[in-house]
Amino acid sequence: MNATPHWLTSEQKVAWDSFIRMQETLIGRLSRLLQADSQMSASDYVVLVSLTERGGGRMRFLDLAKLVEWEKSRMSHQVRRMTTRGLVAREDCPDDGRGAFVVATPAGYQAIEEAAPLHVEHVRRLFIDALTPEELDTLGRISSRVLAHMEKQSD
Repeated sequence: MNATPHWLTSEQKVAWDSFIRMQETLIGRLSRLLQADSQMSASDYVVLVSLTERGGGRMRFLDLAKLVEWEKSRMSHQVRRMTTRGLVAREDCPDDGRGAFVVATPAGYQAIEEAAPLHVEHVRRLFIDALTPEELDTLGRISSRVLAHMEKQSD
């Protein structure tokens, strides 16, 4: 027997719908601008930023997938596309025959170095400048709280 759903209140629905619309519109617009400015997809950008800012230019394939919250198959397809374009290379892991590293190439470093300043300007113009410092602080705390809450939940 199915229990009656615990529907959102009208206030909760307004907050949720506004958040989703803002997030989808912002990500869509940033993705289009990134593509127009640098011929780089948002997925390319995420991988290169993760490699160059967090991974020292090199990360284990599965660690990279986990960091960006992607399934293994999605990461595999993305790395294959980026390898074809010379942005990353795949290297075998010497201590794990089944493992592999994803490595940013010189072309990958150049691409992210050229794309990042424009992307940050768009983020600032479309998102940061719309909020006060206090609102940004509150949003940061809310985002961290939701992320921590999700970590406690099972999928």
